[in-house]
This record gives sequence, structure tokens and C-alpha cells, in this order.
Amino acid sequence: MPLRLEWRSDNSTGRTDMTRADLKAELSGTAIDPFSIAVPDVILQDLQDRLSRVRWPDEVPGAGWNLGADLTYLRGLIKYWRDTYDWRARERALNRYPQFTTSIRGTRVHFIHECGEGNAPYPLLLSHGWPGSIVEFQQLIPRLTHPSAFGGRAEDAFTVIVPSLPGHGFSYSTGQARLGIIEIADVLADLMTGTLGYKRFAAHGHDWGAFLATRLGFAHADHLLGIHITLLAVPREPVQAPNTPQELRFNEQLANWLREETGYSTMMGTKPQTLSYGLTDSPVGLAAWIIEKFRSWSDCGGDVDAHFSRDVLLDNIMIYWVTGAINSSFWPYYARIHGPWIVPSGEKVQVPTGYAEFPREILTPPQSVAETLYGNIQRWSLMQRGGHFPALEDPDALAQEIVSFFRPLRTSSSER
Repeated sequence: MPLRLEWRSDNSTGRTDMTRADLKAELSGTAIDPFSIAVPDVILQDLQDRLSRVRWPDEVPGAGWNLGADLTYLRGLIKYWRDTYDWRARERALNRYPQFTTSIRGTRVHFIHECGEGNAPYPLLLSHGWPGSIVEFQQLIPRLTHPSAFGGRAEDAFTVIVPSLPGHGFSYSTGQARLGIIEIADVLADLMTGTLGYKRFAAHGHDWGAFLATRLGFAHADHLLGIHITLLAVPREPVQAPNTPQELRFNEQLANWLREETGYSTMMGTKPQTLSYGLTDSPVGLAAWIIEKFRSWSDCGGDVDAHFSRDVLLDNIMIYWVTGAINSSFWPYYARIHGPWIVPSGEKVQVPTGYAEFPREILTPPQSVAETLYGNIQRWSLMQRGGHFPALEDPDALAQEIVSFFRPLRTSSSER
């Protein structure tokens, strides 16, 4: 019998400065419901049962991580998940920020809305990617909403809105329409300008979140103060007749990426339904599919446990597991292959753009390539460390970059 989730909303938040009821009254627009993560016990017991009766595959002797998720590592992670990991404690931690749900264009949207300090915190949309979730921004949020607590200035504060992308995590319901990046961007624009009533806002993202910021900067430019990204949403094509070291490096990087790292996206973008059966039914399969990306795409030097805590890695996996949203999370890959590009050929994003290049990002195109899509790059920063998950890998550096880029662009809070 399939498990169906019923999520509980309440007014408890643990905040001392503003209750959820107060915050809800502050928000304008359509119906908004306070939300708390409260996974039913039956879901957790079912997970425990599945983790207790794993059917393990063999492994090519000596393969390690070379052929995918390492068997020895995964056995250890699953043992920790089964015997030590405390979801209820992690659930309480995830509930420390005010959360809400609403419906936009017939799509369920879950989001964090954390108010910033000071007199004029600017609205900032933070968008995650795949295989990420709202878990990625848990350390970044306080650095942006309360910078004075981290050595910064209160006047640089943001009010941060962090949605679960439609079709991901708690922005999912069984059988709902599938959305690609173009449609998700429209939903998020409606969330910010309609539901929440912000006339203009700033946007930051990585992975699909960077593609979303890019699309927002193109299709909803009138509402964007600017966009800040850590992954350039340029087509995955080599530079023709490269004539700089950066262009040569990018061509080599891209060739390796296309040869060694794109199997997951091809499967998710062509036959997502087939893949979804195994990952929806097996928590071990789901963990292997996700954890291998955190190791391959981060600046962990091969030691994922030394770079991320197991609790954080499992928090992220849990959100996919308890919601059953892995299948719908594949859809942006399908839409990318079978639909139009997010910015039409020959067009450019003209809103102010900031880019932070983390050295272990999956692809780091040179500025000559970036300028074919982004027509108003105002900040290009080479970061010292970090990879594809910068909000987890180096939240201090990322927060400083976001603040530094938007500081000269900011206007008064009367634009709300």
C-alpha cells in the first residue's frame, strides 16, 4: 500500500522576535498557510524497516568511487542512517525558520521567509538546484538576514525567501503538473511580486537555481535588482577556435564532463519514469544516486565525510525520501532536452549580474563565453575554495560575495 503524506501546519516557530502569525499578517497577496515539517511516524518506521533489510550489490574489486558510489562508504552511511541519525532532532532544526505554503498557477509552493535585521532589509530569493534542497541554505540564511552577528553591517541585511523548487521537496504533491525552468521561474516571480508583494527583488542561485536566476533576469527584468550566480547557464558547447588559456581549459573541462559525468542527466532527461521506481522504492538507491554527486562535484578532495557532516547529507536525502519527490525533481532535465533554452538564441540577460567562480565547480566557462549570454556582468570573483554546493561548503565567503555584489545596487525598502 503506497504511503501518502499529510503535512501538519501550526503556529509554533521557536522565534522570540516574531511569531508565525505576526509574519503571516505582514505578508500580502493570496492565501498563505504557516507550515512546519512534521513527518508522520509511519513514514519513518517504513524507512527504518527498509534500511534494516538492504539487498547489497557486489562491487568491481578495487573500484572505489571510480564506477559510482563506493560500496564500503555507502554501507557505513546506511548504518549511521539506521542506527544513529535522529530525524526528529534534525526536523526541529529545519523548523527554526518560518515556513509557509501557497498555491501559484495550480502548483504547491513551500518556502522559508526569514526577515532581516535593520530598517531596510532587501528581499532576496535564494534558489537551490538538484540534488539539493532548502538544507543547503541553512547556514547561509543567518549570514544574510543578520550580518551584524557575523562581523558585517546591519544595513546590508536581506529578507530571505527560500522556496523548495516546484516539484522538489515540500513543493510537491502527487500527480501535480511538471514544470521546467521557464515555468518555475514564472512561479517564483509570482511568489515574490504577487503573493509576497515585493515590487523588486534580488536573486541568487546555483545549479538550477543559477538557471532560474538567469531566466528571471531575462523574462522578469523589470522586477529584478540584479542576479548573482555561481554557475553560468551557457550552452554546453566548446569554444570554436579557442585562443586563450581559459578557453582551452574550458574545452578540456567540457570534454571530460560530457564523457564522464553526464550519464545521470541523460537518464533523468530522457527516461525519468523508469529511474524513479528504484529511487522511490529504495532509500539506499536514493542515497547512492545523490551522495555520489556531493562527492564528485564538491571541493572535498575525495573525502565527503571530512567536507560535509553526515547529518547534513542525510537531511538533504531525507527531504527527497519523505516527500517522494525524486521523480518530479527530474523534470527540469527532461524540459531542458525537449524544450526551448531558457534564453532565446541571440538574446542576452541585461540586468546587473554577479558571478562567483568556485574552483571545483563542475564547469567554469571563461568570461568570453559568459558574455555571449550575460550582457551586464558587473562582478566576476575567483573564489579560493569550494565547489558546486557553495552555500554548504563556504557560507561565509558566499555571503560576503552576495552582500558585496548587491550593496551598490540596493535601493530603499519603499519599493516593496
